[in-house]
Parts: sequence; structure tokens; C-alpha cells
Amino acid sequence: MNGGDEVAAAPAGPPQSLDWKFSQVFGERTAGEEVQEVDIISAIEFDKTGDHLATGDRGGRVVLFERTDTKDHGVPRRDLERMEYPIGRHPEFRYKTEFQSHEPEFDYLKSLEIEEKINKIRWCQTANGALFLLSTNDKTIKFWKVQEKKVKKISDMNLDPSKAVGNGSIASSSTPKLCLANGGSPDRSYNYLGNDFSFPPGGLPSLRLPVVVTSQETNLVARCRRVYAHAHDYHINSVSNNSDGETFISADDLRINLWNLEISNQSFNIVDVKPANMEDLTEVITSAEFHPTHCNTLAYSSSKGSIRVIDLRQSALCDSHAKLFEEPEAPGSRSFFTEIIASISDIKFARDGRYILSRDYMTLKLWDINMDSGPVATFQVHEYLRPKLCDLYENDSIFDKFECCLSGDGLRVATGSYSNLFRVFGCAPGSTEATTLEASKNPMRQVQTPSRPSRSLSSITRVVRRGAENPGVDANGNAFDFTTKLLHLAWHPTENSIACAAANSLYMYYA
Repeated sequence: MNGGDEVAAAPAGPPQSLDWKFSQVFGERTAGEEVQEVDIISAIEFDKTGDHLATGDRGGRVVLFERTDTKDHGVPRRDLERMEYPIGRHPEFRYKTEFQSHEPEFDYLKSLEIEEKINKIRWCQTANGALFLLSTNDKTIKFWKVQEKKVKKISDMNLDPSKAVGNGSIASSSTPKLCLANGGSPDRSYNYLGNDFSFPPGGLPSLRLPVVVTSQETNLVARCRRVYAHAHDYHINSVSNNSDGETFISADDLRINLWNLEISNQSFNIVDVKPANMEDLTEVITSAEFHPTHCNTLAYSSSKGSIRVIDLRQSALCDSHAKLFEEPEAPGSRSFFTEIIASISDIKFARDGRYILSRDYMTLKLWDINMDSGPVATFQVHEYLRPKLCDLYENDSIFDKFECCLSGDGLRVATGSYSNLFRVFGCAPGSTEATTLEASKNPMRQVQTPSRPSRSLSSITRVVRRGAENPGVDANGNAFDFTTKLLHLAWHPTENSIACAAANSLYMYYA
């Protein structure tokens, strides 16, 4: 931080709660319409500019959307904001293209079916107007290039049809002449050995060629540039780009591999938690992500509820961590479900890299990477489900992997829940924002839960716990529906705009 930043005036107080509005929906279902399994969205990701959005589904397809409202004035939206130009329109996206990224496979050695379902999508740096992204299923990562190609059409053959015979030879109604291919004639006198050519009286006939013109039409072409395969024995749960623009990591249950984007036939194993005897296995890797600006730092979470930050400069195999973040278990709170609900399903670095957001089954936690004594804030998402843990275990819902996301300014966090609900919490000091929204055209129709944050002072920092008062029923008093779950969502990198997936529908909201 430079001197100019330190003297800036402190904000008057926590930011006000946002008023969320419906923006648009893609793939909306009519009432009672059955959803095909292959159409269910399984991954969502904005690119760094926020002008492109990618979704992956269980059928192995990647669909790209492109922002349109920034192009209306011919001036980029960010420049309009600096000019205080009145923008009356909300973010608007349109369908751009889609391509089949993965196909179902069969591993004959292990007699195992490999699903085509897309687990993660990550955008890479753009170059020469082309878009690049990584997509992965359980076993194979692919590097895609999506580029606009101008359509070339044959507009004209410079050929007089009345005189054309065969391959460019001249048809004559008078004395027949022997014609060679490509318009040659044996009675022309060419001196091939000398420098002077003598042509027949009329000169050299014109060469017959098609005239190709490039039209204004463009086609979007997706091409697979690299395939990174055969490096994971277990299912890949994470892919994350490095800020160096050259490398990325892929993580499965027991290992994290480091790849170079240009080299697909080798990777380096940088984390290996596999014990010598698999019976001694006590925890697995659940999520991994690179630091947004430090190319030597990455974090990974585990099924025991801990987050480890590792420094790639320390050693080639980073089995020892630089920092460990875990919340000590409250005495007397242990139960059969304690370890299951402690498992972290997703972690995300804040945009500046200072904080890590983690999602376990019951809560969202915000961690300061300079303070490993405990989270700086805990947001209760599923506390009302604690009495129902037995039922959730029976129907496997307790193993659902909910994702989480942070706003670009770091002031808010969001995550999904059941009944196609998602929750937005303010994480600025003093904020009491806790909003429940439904993935529908009327996001605010749910009962707003009163925000009565109970504060407790830990030894170092004030820990905020918020959102525990959710009654567990919707506006009509109906119990929550565990079959409709909102697992995947993403926050626009620079604006208060959220994209979330409810089954096969992509809903977008802005505030």
C-alpha cells in the first residue's frame, strides 16, 4: 500500500444491503417439464473481464455466452463509468457458441465408465482475439481455443461458360485443335530454352481460376489445442490457472499435479497425500486453487475441514505446508456427522489474495491468510438442517458439494442451498447483510430472514456469525425441497452480478 492509500478517508459504515433484481434466464423450463440428465449444468465461470461466461453440463458440452450491453454505445462500459455516463441497462448476455468438450469413455483396465460430465471450467489469457479455456471431466483436461473465422466463399469463376470445355481448354466450332491440360496448345511456339517467347496473335489466353472473397459473415470455431490425460488415478475435482499465464494445477482426491499449458505429455506431482497403506487414509483433497497474483502460492482444502497454503519455492514436493487453517472443534459437539459436515467442498481466493472463502456443508467461512487461529467470519447457511442430518445422510444429500464465490470488491460472499435458493452475505466489518434469493424470475419472493448477528470476540479478532435464523420453510410454509439444489454459481469480477445454475437453467441477477 502506498502513502496515498493510507490517508484515504475511511468509509462511513458498512455498505447497505443490495437490492437484487432478475436479469435474464437461459434454458428456462416450463412447469412440469422433465429435465434431461445430460442438460444439467455442472460448472459456471466468468472470464477475468466479465464479458464472457462459460457453462459446462453433464453431457460434456461447454456453452459460451457473450456480453452485449457494453457494445451498444461503442464505448466500453468501464470507460462509461469513469465518464459518469448514465447507464440505464443491466448486464445482458447472449448465447455465443457451444461445443462438445468431452465424450463418455470406458477404462478397460479398471472396468470403469468415465462420465463426460464437465467438473470445472477455467478461462485462460486471451490472445489475438481468441478465447482460451480449460475444461475437465473426472480424468481428462482439455485446452480449447475458440476463434472467429471469416467465412470464405467462391464468388466468381472468371470463365466464359460458352467457351469452357474441361479443365480450361478452349472450345472452337471451326477446325478442331488438340488442347493440352490447363489451356496449353501444341501449335504455340514456346522457346523453353531461350529467354524470348513468341505467342500466337491474340496473346496468352487468361488463366481460369476461381475468385475467392471473404464475406462479412463469421463462424465461431472451437478447436482442442491440447489434451492432458492419464495423470490422475482418482477423480479430478479442481483445475486452477496460475497468474504466470503458463502453468496450471489439477487436483484429485490424493494428488495435485502442475502442468505447463504447452506440454501435455508430462506433469509434475507437487502434492501427494496418499499413505503407504491405503487403510491409513484419513483425509482427501477436496478443492485447490492458485493465489490470484503470487505464482508460487496455492491453497488446497481437505475433507477434514482444513485449508493448507503451500509455497512452491520451498521444495519440489510440497507435502509440508507453509500455513494451516482449521477451526478447533468445540468441546462436546462431536457426533457421527461431525467429520462429514466439516468437509470443505470449495475454496476461493479473494481477488486481492488476502482472504480465502471456504464452504463446508453447514457454513461459509472467511479466512485471513495472515491469521491462522480461526476464520474472521462464519456465515450460517444450513444451521436449520442440523436436526435433519440423519435424513440427509440416508438420501446422500449430506455429500452435496456446494460452491462459493466472492464479489470483486471483496465486500460480499455467496453460496447455494436447497429449493434452488442461494444466499448473499455482507462480509465488511459491521455489515448485517444476509439475503436469501430464489433462482426464479422473482428472486425476492422468499421470506427474508431477519439478520440478528450474534458477535463473539475471539482472542485475536471479532468473529461474525450470521444467518442462523433461517426457518427452513419457504414463503408458503412448505418444507425445503432437497431434490432441487443450487450447487454452482459465479460472481461477476467487477460488478454486483451473479450467475447461478438451477438444473438445466442459467439464471442471472444484478444489484
